[in-house]
Amino acid sequence: MSNGIIIIPTYNEIENIERLVRNIFSLQRKFHILVVDDNSPDGTAEMVTSLQTEFFGSLFLEKRAEKLGLGTAYIHGFKWALKRNYEYIIEMDADFSHNPNDLIRLYNTCARDGADIAIGSRYVTGVNVVNWPMSRVLLSWLASKYVRLVTGMSIHDTTAGFVCYKRKVLEEINLDKIHFVGYAFQIEMKFKAYLLNFKIKEIPVIFTDRTKGVSKMSGGIISEAVFGVINMKFKSLFNKISK
Repeated sequence: MSNGIIIIPTYNEIENIERLVRNIFSLQRKFHILVVDDNSPDGTAEMVTSLQTEFFGSLFLEKRAEKLGLGTAYIHGFKWALKRNYEYIIEMDADFSHNPNDLIRLYNTCARDGADIAIGSRYVTGVNVVNWPMSRVLLSWLASKYVRLVTGMSIHDTTAGFVCYKRKVLEEINLDKIHFVGYAFQIEMKFKAYLLNFKIKEIPVIFTDRTKGVSKMSGGIISEAVFGVINMKFKSLFNKISK
């Protein structure tokens, strides 16, 4: 039984999922994997099902009825993992933008170095992004600067989706009160952990844009992040005042 599990949300990742699963299971540290698939029409879930025979007891699949958003997929996965005996719960993308070889570094930052949350950070040592157009790099970098300014968090990569949580963090955060469903979900989770005074540590990683499949980024996701952060900060101040 592994004490660490990787949660991977998928929608139309047939070109990536088998290679990613095999990469993770080839690591020296043994992790379990939970794929949360939003009823991909391209057969992603069926591919995972076919791999489960080979990786019996280590590869799990939760298939949802429709595409419901990144945040709700992770919440679904978190709740699934908390019902089991996992102490370290890691989220990552399915498209190889997160290097599977960095999983052990994330895990060790929590398991050995005492962090409650380890963030695979694109910006803690500069800008470590490969294959993004400059406009997108600038947008992402400025978004993290904006979130730091509004929230007061000292995290350089506030929108990072490559994160290891200790079990106790997800147990203390009220997952039913997480409101964002797009990439702003990543900001909200970090902000809730920050307000609860958990120890958060960033480790540098190189983020490589997907080479297969289609990006899920949209204007609505960016709008949610920009305007949602202000609302989130305002509510946190109101809650302090009302206590």
